[in-house]
Amino acid sequence: MKRNILIHPDPRLKKVCAPVADITDDLRKLADDMLETMYDAPGIGLAAPQIGVLDRLIVVDCVKEEGEAPRPLVMFNPEVVAASDETNIYEEGCLSIPEQYAEVTRPKVVDVTWLDRNGNLQQDTFDGLWATCVQHEIDHLNGKLFIDYLKPLKRQMITRKMQKLKREQARA
Repeated sequence: MKRNILIHPDPRLKKVCAPVADITDDLRKLADDMLETMYDAPGIGLAAPQIGVLDRLIVVDCVKEEGEAPRPLVMFNPEVVAASDETNIYEEGCLSIPEQYAEVTRPKVVDVTWLDRNGNLQQDTFDGLWATCVQHEIDHLNGKLFIDYLKPLKRQMITRKMQKLKREQARA
């Protein structure tokens, strides 16, 4: 089931999420809903707080090549356990901040641990766009948005645009 994506500013997007203690069928269904919502948006990542659920759950799929099979990843309690000194700059966007993009510098390579949908501990190394996406989504779980990396003036400008968008949506 497709869910509604919260638009910044929303206080739920600034909250630190609680760890998932037990992976239930309800949480697996939530993960499926998040994947459906992310693909429909369309996006390459979605964090639970973006749909108003304050649990440590993200979904990502950075496969963008035409004809390449999707590689959806469901990650409960994801955590970066190591990061490279080498960095990458990507122009990031966010489904909670539509139509706004800015360059963000992050570690190029990260090692991440998480629980899969069956509760098994996983660890993998992510590079390039995948690394950026996973870090961006984990930031959401810690109440941080990509615009928090920007200079205050640019951040305020984007926030004002989002406030205007929300007013227009409320009137519609």
